Amino acid sequence: MINVHLAPEDENEDLYAGYDYNDPMLEGLEEDQEFQRIIRTTHGQRPPLPGSGLPPGTAMKRLSTKAGFKPLMTGMGRPITGVAPDVGQTRPMTGVTAAGFTSARGQSFDPMSQVAFKAAAPLAEAKLDEGTEGMIKKLEKNVNQLIQESVVAGSVGDHQTALDKAKEAGRKERLLCKQREQTQNTSEINLDLTYCVLFNLANQYLANKMYTEALNTYLLIVKNKLFNNGGRLRVNMGNIYVKQKKYPQAVKMYRMALDQIDDRFKAVRLKILQNIGSVFVCMGQYTDAITSFEVIMGEKPDFKTALNLVLCYFAINDRDKMKKTFRQMLDISSGAEDEDRYYPAVDDDPHQRLVIEAIKDDTLRAIEQQKKAHAEHCILSTAKLISPAIEGNFAVGFDWCIECVRVSHYSELASELEMTKGLTYLKQRDIPRAIETFKDCGKKDSKMAGTAATNLSFIFFLEEDIPQADKYADSAIAVDRYNPHALVNKGNCLFSGSLYDKAKDYYQEALSVEATCTQALYNLGLVYKKLNCYQEALECFHKLQVILRSSADVIYHIADLYDLLGNHGQSIEWFLQLISLVPTDASIFQRLGEMYEKDKDKSQSFQYYCESFRYCPTNIDVISWLGAYYMESQFCDKAVQYFERAALIQPTEINWQLMVASCHRKAGNYQQALQCYKLIHKRFPESVDCLKFLIRLCTDLGLKESQEYSLKLRKVEKAKEAKAQGAKAGPEEREQSGGSGKNSGGPRGRAKAEGGGQKASNRVLSGESDSSRGSATKRKEIDTSYSDPLGDLPERPKTSARQKPTIEDNEFENAELGELLPD
Repeated sequence: MINVHLAPEDENEDLYAGYDYNDPMLEGLEEDQEFQRIIRTTHGQRPPLPGSGLPPGTAMKRLSTKAGFKPLMTGMGRPITGVAPDVGQTRPMTGVTAAGFTSARGQSFDPMSQVAFKAAAPLAEAKLDEGTEGMIKKLEKNVNQLIQESVVAGSVGDHQTALDKAKEAGRKERLLCKQREQTQNTSEINLDLTYCVLFNLANQYLANKMYTEALNTYLLIVKNKLFNNGGRLRVNMGNIYVKQKKYPQAVKMYRMALDQIDDRFKAVRLKILQNIGSVFVCMGQYTDAITSFEVIMGEKPDFKTALNLVLCYFAINDRDKMKKTFRQMLDISSGAEDEDRYYPAVDDDPHQRLVIEAIKDDTLRAIEQQKKAHAEHCILSTAKLISPAIEGNFAVGFDWCIECVRVSHYSELASELEMTKGLTYLKQRDIPRAIETFKDCGKKDSKMAGTAATNLSFIFFLEEDIPQADKYADSAIAVDRYNPHALVNKGNCLFSGSLYDKAKDYYQEALSVEATCTQALYNLGLVYKKLNCYQEALECFHKLQVILRSSADVIYHIADLYDLLGNHGQSIEWFLQLISLVPTDASIFQRLGEMYEKDKDKSQSFQYYCESFRYCPTNIDVISWLGAYYMESQFCDKAVQYFERAALIQPTEINWQLMVASCHRKAGNYQQALQCYKLIHKRFPESVDCLKFLIRLCTDLGLKESQEYSLKLRKVEKAKEAKAQGAKAGPEEREQSGGSGKNSGGPRGRAKAEGGGQKASNRVLSGESDSSRGSATKRKEIDTSYSDPLGDLPERPKTSARQKPTIEDNEFENAELGELLPD
């Protein structure tokens, strides 16, 4: 009776009150995603009983209490209500009426809703499988997106970002494979995605020049037999070996790729053969390269292969094969022969004209033009190459090539080869033949007449034959008014005649035709510079510098114009930029030295003058500046070196030798200075300055030679005075002699003239004797004053107030000096 629960005495009390209570913490669990995820996983489910085979949450099958129940009877006739050994039997219930339950047919007793849970368990497992597969598909989509982003980044040149994306795609793809293996669903592993990830990663390694990593990645694809046609990637590996200049390994990879490609892919096989031939050319094995190229020419010839084959024949000097291959090249179709379809006929309807206008500039038309340009380039390059080799003279070779081209599908290139022939004469500096060739070309082909006239105008302008250059420039403009080169040549002719305004008009017209005509823009800047329009000239050269960033001429003019405008800071900056382009130009260093000297920066000026002297030690201006700088700094011994070099460069210029002697004198080397002056006097005996220096120096040294040099100085001055008087009286005497010639008509006149001349000579002689007597009585004073070209001697610093004793004040007499001399 302990376990018996009695009913309460209050009959109105609800026995099941409180069973419908809901905890507020459990509200909203159906909408909680994290809770629902835990329920769907294996961690949120109760494990089933071992061997039961039932879903979690049920220990055994629920027993029914309805029909078909066969109770087991005890010995006393009471049915067993505890267990039911038979699963199909229903558990008997006793008092169910008071609990509010009924035993209606078709309903089963399920107070814990275990039947509903049993039905929901398979659905939870299905949802679990769908969640795992969804995560795998989401990861696969993410991998594809990373591959696309990597490819896009690589296409725009951001190779580092592309490589990072490719690596991330590789990591996620490996994670995807692991998840497939965990679900034991390896049959659904996407091999195409794996191939795509590895291939993109290898390409990005190659774009970042990480050749070893790229080779390893390609090797993973090649060695995996699950990848179909993976052997083709050996071509990429061969390309990497070519970049590494490992040509034998490259040939090996190309041949292995060739073996793995069947004959159905003929175009791919031919491209691989072309690569093999190119590698053999790089290795210098021209015979093997010829074998590969000949196979291609036999199956499907093209211009690139033909050009390479001609190069190989040229390397081994096989003239006949070069001619044969050139003829084969002319038989190859460029794929753009039907040019008439882009030009409407007269009787075409408007709709047909609209179609033709639409396809004139479409993508297919651009491809055809590229093919045609490539064909013309190969033909012209081959003709230029083999013309000097196939015959003894390049002119004969050119004529043979021109005749072959003229009878082929590319007959319009014959005139182009004629122009090339003339340009070749120009390169060989054979101007007469070049002029003759251009004239003939202009007569044969009217289309090339303008180009020929332009070249002739240019040649005559270089030959400084301005009238002929102007004539052919006008002819070229008459043929084609919108020829910018002809307009530039016409402007050059006017520029040479100092007609700057008219030349400016032609240059501006050339720029209006072709905005990127650098010659017109450069010459227009020069014209503005000549017209002192420095700001306009600066704008022209700045525009040109955007096009030609490394042009030293353009940068020089910009720097010079800034200097002319007074902006020394900008000028120095541009000159320094110019030095980085031409680091050995001595004139630029000299110009920088001059500019720093204007800014009174002696140290920088000295540095750039020294650099200028280092690159050009024969510039007199630089030498004189350096010598003067050292003299100003009182380094006379260093100044001597520069003045001596200047004397060697200009041996007939006496001033440099006088500078050398003055440097020795200022340095205190009086004897050496005296010797220098004597040598100068010996070479230039009429130099008054040298004689004055000698007189002064001999006087200071107490030498007796000063009197001798004084007499020489007097004679030189008198000779100069006489020469000056004679030069002054020369025109007057010629006028008198002309007048006497007119008056004397016969022998008497001549006799009178002779007599008059004798008297005049007597008077001159008497005048000389008088002057000699006057000079004996009264000696004329000699002007021994001189001006030192290097300036006065620097004042010696005073070190003591005591005066230096003279020789007379010396306490040693001659006898005492004799006693001091050694025996």
